[in-house]
Amino acid sequence: MRSSTFIAALAITLTALTLNNVNVASGQEQPNIVMIISDDQAWTDYSFMGHESIKTPNLDQLAKQSIVFPRGYVPTALCRPSLMTMITGHYAHRHGITGNDPSPKYAPLSTALNKTQRAELIANVDKFPTLPRKLAEAGYLCHQSGKWWEGSFERGGFTHGMTRGFPKKGGRHGDDGLKIGREGLAAVTDFIDMSIEEKKPFFVWYAPFLPHTPHNPPKRLLEKYSVDGRPVTIAKYYAMCDWFDETCGELINHLDKTNVRDNTLIVYACDNGWIQSPDSRRYAPRSKQTPYEGGIRTPIMFSWPTKIKPAMRKELCSTIDLAPTILAAAQLPQDATLPGLNLLPNLETASPLERKTIFGESFAHDIADINNPEASLLFRWCITDKWKLLLTYDGEVNRYQSTHPRTEKRPQLFNLDADPSELKNVAADHPERVASMAAQIEDWYPLTERKTITEF
Repeated sequence: MRSSTFIAALAITLTALTLNNVNVASGQEQPNIVMIISDDQAWTDYSFMGHESIKTPNLDQLAKQSIVFPRGYVPTALCRPSLMTMITGHYAHRHGITGNDPSPKYAPLSTALNKTQRAELIANVDKFPTLPRKLAEAGYLCHQSGKWWEGSFERGGFTHGMTRGFPKKGGRHGDDGLKIGREGLAAVTDFIDMSIEEKKPFFVWYAPFLPHTPHNPPKRLLEKYSVDGRPVTIAKYYAMCDWFDETCGELINHLDKTNVRDNTLIVYACDNGWIQSPDSRRYAPRSKQTPYEGGIRTPIMFSWPTKIKPAMRKELCSTIDLAPTILAAAQLPQDATLPGLNLLPNLETASPLERKTIFGESFAHDIADINNPEASLLFRWCITDKWKLLLTYDGEVNRYQSTHPRTEKRPQLFNLDADPSELKNVAADHPERVASMAAQIEDWYPLTERKTITEF
């Protein structure tokens, strides 16, 4: 009896130690974790990525302190499914959030059916042990700000946050959370201060509505980018990128000022790409919502001063890798169901990644069938080294039809080294490569219903 009582007491003590910001096995302090997520920004639109006009001094400095993957990608080039992939570590066809909204064609916006379908979509987040939920169970305080579609912040497992969420007024994709950055960072910095005071490790989801439309930058920044010959739409977008960079600097400076930066892992990515149209407020073709480089590519950065030596890496990286990497950094067990890579060993040792191929998928903005992702499937794709293959499908598009013309119905193969703008489809010149990469796609995500528009 005494033995069992002692063992039970020891177990409670060890659990308490683990939750008190200490990993019992290693004796190391758990790091703070900050995710910075840009919203609608092209992979080229940073100084450190070579843009000639946009100034991003704070992100440039972060890049100097990071392992940077310039060839980073999101599996799906649309904000809601992309963010859901980051928070769950699963692809859209798995987590079920393939688009932003149920299609109003089948459930008009004002109807009870539409509200029911929205609620059913949000319930998908309950099916997965999200990053904040896992971290909170390990003693972290977790804060949500910015873009968040899946109901209130509590719904995603955050302990603190800003978004009230659907069905509250304005709760479609962030409500109060969308104020962060545009109206200061007090909610985030106050949370960090509170976590430090309580001696708790913290997780910050900083996903500001920047540089996303509306493009209404401060006058001082718009004047900075307003030059002769530059359309005002372009100047506004450039200024928005600069504004976003300023907020990132404010956040990182607060980590420095509070002396927690050395033991904080900062992870940076964008939710999807954006190419600003010069003659309208909208995005240009082959950017947002599309599987072309302008839609899916983003620099991905990992910065942890005491653990990671800065470097530029040539390998392919995907936001599907963020969840397993963050779990490892927090010294939590790996989830065997996650398809992404735990990059932490490679980041710490500078060893190359063994994976050579990454995968992704594109769906329509409007979800035709919330129980069948393939009903809205438009593309599946993979990238191996310099080669990229797109396969096209006949999924239904409701709104945003001009974004998805699908005029090229054959498989599309691009040599990204020679043709980074993807102007020349060389599939006909490399039939064996097309067949091999198509087989990889099928092994990754076998379809149950949809067929390619034109079989090769």
